Amino acid sequence: MQVIPAIDLRDGACVQLVGGSYTNERVRITDPIGVAAAWADMGFKRLHVVDLDAATRRGTNRETVKRLLAANGVRLQCGGGVRDLESIEELFAAGASEVVIGTKAIEDREWLEKAAAIYPNRLIVAADTRGRKVATHGWLETSSQDVTTFLNELNQLPLAAILVTAIDLEGRMKGSDVTLMRELASLSRLPLQASGGVGTLADLRDLAAAGVSAAIVGMALYTGALETSAIIEEFAE
Repeated sequence: MQVIPAIDLRDGACVQLVGGSYTNERVRITDPIGVAAAWADMGFKRLHVVDLDAATRRGTNRETVKRLLAANGVRLQCGGGVRDLESIEELFAAGASEVVIGTKAIEDREWLEKAAAIYPNRLIVAADTRGRKVATHGWLETSSQDVTTFLNELNQLPLAAILVTAIDLEGRMKGSDVTLMRELASLSRLPLQASGGVGTLADLRDLAAAGVSAAIVGMALYTGALETSAIIEEFAE
């Protein structure tokens, strides 16, 4: 399993939110380019970049994303507010290794199939969950669709991966929803990335044992709860 540091962008800064709530911001670093460079220097091979403002239609950090893509030699998977083919192409042209799509992929199956056909094995679908229900629009809305049903619908598409974030656990560092991730990993023919709740090396080992291909980690890295050298030694790609 690979560990991928998260770079969540808000108002041009790198932030970490608790439970996906804009009113509960726990970390703010004004230099996301420096943050990305630091993770790369430590030995991480891939970063996960999300434009939170674009995801929630509060604004955009697209120029900051482009600066991140231009400044780093590591792989960057980028998402947040990607709702059309032009945005996907723009991110790939800027150097993204994969593009993460969420709400549009969930709400428009025909569009998702078209996008996956144009960019086979390069798109990651974010199936973020609150409980077991898929959430959309930057986690502001929760659908009636069970995440396992949605995952089964994705299995036949040429996607790079599926990313599942346990929203209620996000930023709390009290453990991942390993039971759900194990169930989803067993159902998916695609690589499964997991996010939300990681606070210890034991949490990462549990996700690896559950069959998760990558863990997106934010708060535990930014607060120092996890020692980066130990992570890289054990979970190097």
